[in-house]
This record gives sequence, structure tokens and C-alpha cells, in this order.
Amino acid sequence: MVRTPTEPGSPAALRAAGRRRLREAVRRFRPRMCLLAALTAVRVAATLATPVMLAGAIDAARTQEHLGAATARLACVLAAAVLADTGEDVLGAYIGGDVTAWLRHRLLGRVLALGPQGQRRFPTGDVLSRLTESASGPAAFPVLLLTAAAAVATTAGAVTALALIDWWLAAAFAAGVPPLVVALRVFVVRATEPFARYQACQAAIATRLLDARQGIRTIRASGTAEAEAARILAPLPELRGAGRETWAAQGRVSRRLALLAPLTQLLVVGVAGIRLATGDITTGQLVAAVSYAAMAVASASLFDTFVALLNCQVGAGRIDEILTAVPAVRPPARPAPLPDGPGRLRLRGVTVRIGGRTVLDRLDLDVPPGATVAVAGASGTGKSVLVSTIGRLLDPDEGAVELDGVPVAAVPLPRLRRAVAYAFERPALLGATVHDTIAYARPDASRAEVRRAARAADADAFVQALPDGYDTPLDRAPLSGGELQRLGLARAALTDARVVVLDDATSSLDTATEMKVTRALRRILAGRTSLVVARRPATAARADLVAWLDGGRVRALAPHADLWHDPGYRAVFATSATSATSATSATSAASATSAERGAGA
Repeated sequence: MVRTPTEPGSPAALRAAGRRRLREAVRRFRPRMCLLAALTAVRVAATLATPVMLAGAIDAARTQEHLGAATARLACVLAAAVLADTGEDVLGAYIGGDVTAWLRHRLLGRVLALGPQGQRRFPTGDVLSRLTESASGPAAFPVLLLTAAAAVATTAGAVTALALIDWWLAAAFAAGVPPLVVALRVFVVRATEPFARYQACQAAIATRLLDARQGIRTIRASGTAEAEAARILAPLPELRGAGRETWAAQGRVSRRLALLAPLTQLLVVGVAGIRLATGDITTGQLVAAVSYAAMAVASASLFDTFVALLNCQVGAGRIDEILTAVPAVRPPARPAPLPDGPGRLRLRGVTVRIGGRTVLDRLDLDVPPGATVAVAGASGTGKSVLVSTIGRLLDPDEGAVELDGVPVAAVPLPRLRRAVAYAFERPALLGATVHDTIAYARPDASRAEVRRAARAADADAFVQALPDGYDTPLDRAPLSGGELQRLGLARAALTDARVVVLDDATSSLDTATEMKVTRALRRILAGRTSLVVARRPATAARADLVAWLDGGRVRALAPHADLWHDPGYRAVFATSATSATSATSATSAASATSAERGAGA
């Protein structure tokens, strides 16, 4: 696929995005960049003055006039050059580290803001590649930029000095400049695309490796380690090809520069020798001319700097792709306050399209305040998508979601996150200890509050059995799937949210534990609105109402017992092996729940 020069993702667009991001970094650290530029200017001035001082010292040595003063001036210039060069190295390292940290913080913030949609567009391995290699490359940009600027300034100053000595010397150097410029320009144009492809292949390998690491048990059990290794390394030939293209282009330009630079310098020195023979320049001027010619052609040695700058541009351009990606959920343009309320939910005409497929199609749903509504439906009907719109983990393409009469899209995100709490099938262990992971949404919660939430989720007993109880580091806490889910439920129970969403959050619990957890949560969540993604009939049976999804819409909203008579509804929970057993379990669960409610009444 051939991209047009201005198409997003093309080499030219990638370089332009990288330059834009690097200019932003320079503006952000402007004071220190100005100090670095001043040190570079001192070094360049001292470097340009050195041949003049050397020429003066040589002529003074021949005439034995003012030799001490000429030598002192030469020593001062050399000392200034050394000190400025050392200051550049130290300050450049500090600025580079700050640039890398700034880019990584911005990149992490944007990745988190993009949410699940961003994870599909930018896989974990790709993000890690950009965080490490792409973000670390621009660290050298400040020093490289000023190095290139200093080299250009040095070349310009050297050519000017040659012209002041004798204009024929400057003319001789100018004859060799056009081929040098053309060679560098051709390299920049040809090497950008292989550079970008090389980094993309590295990211692809990292992504596949991380995926395999997460599924290592399945791979070992299936005996497919060799096939998986082949899949992980499948981008390797393209990586090798991109590397060879880059190195081939670099080699061609290096050979040309290695030939052109000495020829240009030899031309200048030859003209200087002729001018010395004719008496137009002195011996000291000849020495100065040779030094200035070497400085002038030193710009050809900047090829490695140009390569590094190109790498910085490509890395910054890859970071820019994420920084400029549109978040799935944006802060409201006109925030509206969310008053206290009972937790009434209304979905009106909600449409969600993912990957070109309409998952929810003009869906309408009313959830009474304080009720528990199970969301049921066949696989792929959008159960998790529906509950994701409640707390704006995902915004619908059309329609609106309202909480207590206020569109959730107008509520400031921090306020909405406090009003809607989630517990997922696979809760993430975030924080340093077990206490931290339960109190993740409420870091100010006391130990008593955390233990109360853990007891509600039937988690206190196994947490107390850990080596250090609630202070056990997560990496030393061996937890089963069911125990992980109970920690997620405890985290949700700890919040003061008026709406709690359980996205299949009890699927890994055995029946007895699930019943205990459900009874405890019913007490804790009394008066709160709850939505439960139900993939088992027993879960649906314990809810007040069931929202049956079919064809992207709510086919029915009714108690589980009323819907169970419909064969289509029973088919939602049927498995290929034991549909009859499921029916029996569901009926028993419904009867048990009815009896429990009757006893509670």
C-alpha cells in the first residue's frame, strides 16, 4: 500500500508530527534550552577562535614579538571550549531525562484516557514499545539539535574565516557543498519509512510476546510452544528487511560523504598552498586555512547526528499518534451538577457501533431506583457494552443515558465515577497491598471500613489467612479466581455509589459462596440501583427484573420467573451439554429466591 506524502501514517506525516512534538518539548524546557544554547555558542566561538589564536601564536613565535600574550590568549580560548563542552554534556543529560519523563507521563495519561477503545487500537506491546524506545529516543534531541546547529554555525564561521583570509579558499569549499547537501537530503527521505517500519515490527513482536505470556498455561497444556514461538517471531523477516534497508541507505550516504569530504578539504588546502606560493597569504594564515577547512568539512561527519535526529523524529511521531488519538470518552464541554438522587437510570435510543457492527440499536431501558436488574442475552448481544455506557466507560454513538434525570455525558467524570461503581469478572489488582486494592477507589478509607466491605463480600476470612493479612503485598498473595472476584466485590461495596454495576462479577464463585456474597451485598447495597450482567440463570433469578437483550434492543423487562416460560429466553442460558440441568437449577434458584424474599418480608 503506497501512502501519499500528506496521508496520516506516511513518512512525511510521521516526520512532521515528530517535529511538532519535539518543538513542543523545546518550548516546555525553554529556560534550560537557552542556557544550553549559550554554552554551545561559547564552544562554537572558542572553536572558531582557536585557529586564529594558533596562527597568532605561530607568527609571534617566528617574530618573537608578544609571544606570551598570544600564548595566554590561546590557552584561554582552549579552556573556554573545554568548559563549555563539559557544561553541554551535563545540562544536556538533565534536559534529555526531563523530556523523556514528560513524554512518558503524557503518553500514560492519554492511554488511560483512551480506555478500552484505545487498547484495541494500540495493543499493550505497542504501547510499551512507544513508552520505552520511542520515548527514550527524543531524550538526546536537545543535545543533537544544538550539536547540529553548532556544526552548521561552525561551518558557516569557518567558511567566513576562509573568505576573510582569501576569497579563493571560500570559493573552493563552496564547490563541494551541493553534493554533500543532496546526499543528506536523499538519506532523510529514503530512511524515514524503514525507520518507522522497524519500530512497528518491534512493537508487534512485543505485543505477541505479552499475549503469549498471559496464555502460557494454555500454550503449555496444548503443546504448541514451537508454533507460538513461530507466531511471535513472524514479523522478524520484515524487521530484518527494514533494518537492512536503513543500513543500506546509511551505508550509501556514508561512502559518498567519506569520499566528498576529504576531496573538498584537499581542494581548499591545495588552493591555500598555491596562494602561499604566490605570497597572497602568510604561513600562519596557511595553518589557519587548513584548520578552517577541516572545520568546514566536519559538517559531513554530522551524518550520524542526522541519523539520530531522524530516529528522534520517528519516535516522537509514534508518540504523537497516541497523543492525538481522540479519547472514547471526553470531559463534558458544559458540565452539569449531579444532584443527590435515588439512582434512577434511563437509556433512550442508545446506539453503539463497534468495528462497523451495530451492537446496540436504539435501545430503550428504564431501571427503577433501588432495583436490581439483570442484563441477560446470548453471547455478543452487548451486555457488557450496555453496562459500560452507564458510567461512561464507553459513550454511545447515538442516544443518551440519564442518571436521576441528568445526562451522564454532562456530568464531570470524577463526580460520575463516584456515583457509579463497577465490579468486573477479572478485577485488576491495583495498589501495593490487599488493603490498597480494596480501597483503590477510596484511598482514604480506614481499615475498619475496608474490613467491613471485605466481610460483605465474604472475603475477610481468606484475607486474614494471608501471611500479613490486609498488609500482604499483592505479589505474595496467592489468590484463586473466586477470591479475586470477591476482592473486586469488596472494592465496589466500599464505595458510596448510588449505582453499582456487576459485570459477571460472581462467575468464579461456587454456588454456596455466591449465595452468601449475594445475601451480604443485598444488605450492603440496600437502596442502591444495581445492574448485573447475568450469564447464569441463577444470577438472573436473584434479580428483581431481567432486561433481556436481543437484536441490540431490550426484548423484555420482567422478572426471571415470568420470562422462563419463553423457550427463547431459556435458550439464552442453555449450554450444549446440559440445558436441562440449567433449567432445573434456574427453577430451584428462583424458588429459593422467592422463599428467601418471602422470609425477608
